[in-house]
Amino acid sequence: MADGAEDPGIDQAGDGKVVGIRSDETGSGVRRTTEGGLTLRFAFDIPKLPSLKCVPTWTHQQLINGALMGAVAVLLALAAYQYFAGSSGTAAEPAAATGPLRSNVQTEFNPTIDQPVAGAGTYIDKLASVIGSVTLGERAFVGPFASIRGDEGQPIVIGAGSNVQDMVVVHALETFDGARVVDANLVTVEGKKYAVYIGKNVSLAHQSQVHGPAAVGDNTFVGMQALVFKATVGKNVVIEPGAKVMGVNVADGRYVPAGTTVTTQEAADALPKITPDYVFAKLNAGVLQVNQEFADAYLAAASGGAEAAPKAEAAP
Repeated sequence: MADGAEDPGIDQAGDGKVVGIRSDETGSGVRRTTEGGLTLRFAFDIPKLPSLKCVPTWTHQQLINGALMGAVAVLLALAAYQYFAGSSGTAAEPAAATGPLRSNVQTEFNPTIDQPVAGAGTYIDKLASVIGSVTLGERAFVGPFASIRGDEGQPIVIGAGSNVQDMVVVHALETFDGARVVDANLVTVEGKKYAVYIGKNVSLAHQSQVHGPAAVGDNTFVGMQALVFKATVGKNVVIEPGAKVMGVNVADGRYVPAGTTVTTQEAADALPKITPDYVFAKLNAGVLQVNQEFADAYLAAASGGAEAAPKAEAAP
């Protein structure tokens, strides 16, 4: 360096108070005062991009900078789109529902799309399937692999406190033919029409089937692998395991012996009455207690141990 020449890396204030060390006007540098203060300065020089018409002549650094700027522009555009689309007031199309509760699909024999409704305190196992026009009353229990399908015949109603155990099927024949209601495939209960009506405190035991048009009255027990089809069953009835009831009306307080097939009204009228000494006279009360407690406990477990709902007294 020539004598008397100013070093480009040193600020010479001339008063002895400031000594500066810098690399250049746009690079990094340090300034230190004689009183002990310290100032740091950083600057970065991003090479300017020439005209887009000259892209083939850009340097490697300019290509990188161009790509980065393009990516930032795309991200900003996407963020702006999402912001304005979300605030425009137009609701996005909902995703298809999954899990135990699902809407039905629209068909010629089912012109409406319905979502199942479950009452307070009702537990539906995650391995069950409840589809379409189905209403479950309060504190019902639906076990694993049960299938309640309101996607062909509708509506299906299951009363409060009832249980639908493992692998039970509740289904119905179509109740619409285009816009025409198929009355022959509906049952009437208290002035209202249903594809399937299950009353309060009913037990549908493992692998049983209730296929509409059908109605089952309050406090009735439908045994394992039993079938109710195109029939109405009264209150406080016991259908023992493996029995079949088709095309008839069963009066209140009767029982259908295990394995019996009832297909004529004469046979239905001749069914024995439940008496205090009948071996299964109080069977349903015990089954209700178990499954209602299951509903309470499984819901409590799912919510992290919340208190169970108060126990409901089983009907006599």
